Amino acid sequence: MTDHIITEIKDRVLKVTFNRPDKKNALTHAMYAKVVEAMQAAEADDSVRAMLFTGAGEAFTAGNDLVDFRDNPKMGPDAPVAQFLQCLLTAKKPIVMAVNGIAVGVGLTMLLHADIVYAAEEAVITAPFVDLALVPEAGSSLLLPRRVGHAWAAEIMMLGRKVTAREGLEIGMYSRVLKADELLPAAEKAAVALANKAPQSVQRTKALMRGDIAEIGARMEQEGKLFGEQLMSGEFAESVMAFMQKRQPNFG
Repeated sequence: MTDHIITEIKDRVLKVTFNRPDKKNALTHAMYAKVVEAMQAAEADDSVRAMLFTGAGEAFTAGNDLVDFRDNPKMGPDAPVAQFLQCLLTAKKPIVMAVNGIAVGVGLTMLLHADIVYAAEEAVITAPFVDLALVPEAGSSLLLPRRVGHAWAAEIMMLGRKVTAREGLEIGMYSRVLKADELLPAAEKAAVALANKAPQSVQRTKALMRGDIAEIGARMEQEGKLFGEQLMSGEFAESVMAFMQKRQPNFG
């Protein structure tokens, strides 16, 4: 449902809220499509100078909706999730993210494409791709080791380690950690501050800091191919069945 994504433009900032709190803001194909539409419009609109992402309720996002992805395994460059990741990769305008609670899977990997990330003290990030018999996405197999080092990245990606807000701050995932009621105001203030600065200067600075995105794009393409193969695998089918039955998966 498109009402699971709330978009608002105010003070030259596009604010995107994942609004499915009863499912911990788990993302469906329809939700991705709505976000892509909003991001593409913002990129094309000179009056929009920055983007801000957050989640409704107590979660940022629990990641992809497993049932939706199992029943509708849309992959390839035209799939909504692939388009969303491409929007993150190629975004010229600055992105601020306010992590208000759990950030699972893509909830973690999208943070690697943001320019400023604030987190609530209750925030917990985890990337259980291997636990779900999948592989990382969003270029995170390249970006996360660069950000936090291979040792931390291996525990996060391969062991599914949950990272607390304070740990996330220490390893460089966040700019700041704040109290829950201070998070969104601080993130909005940062986004508006960016929107009020010289737009060409901000965008060029972002591009310089980001560097050549071709390598990241190539890794995303490689990840997407393997992710699609895993989605169709018996391993993934077993992991989803185990998840639904609340038991440990049996991979033989």
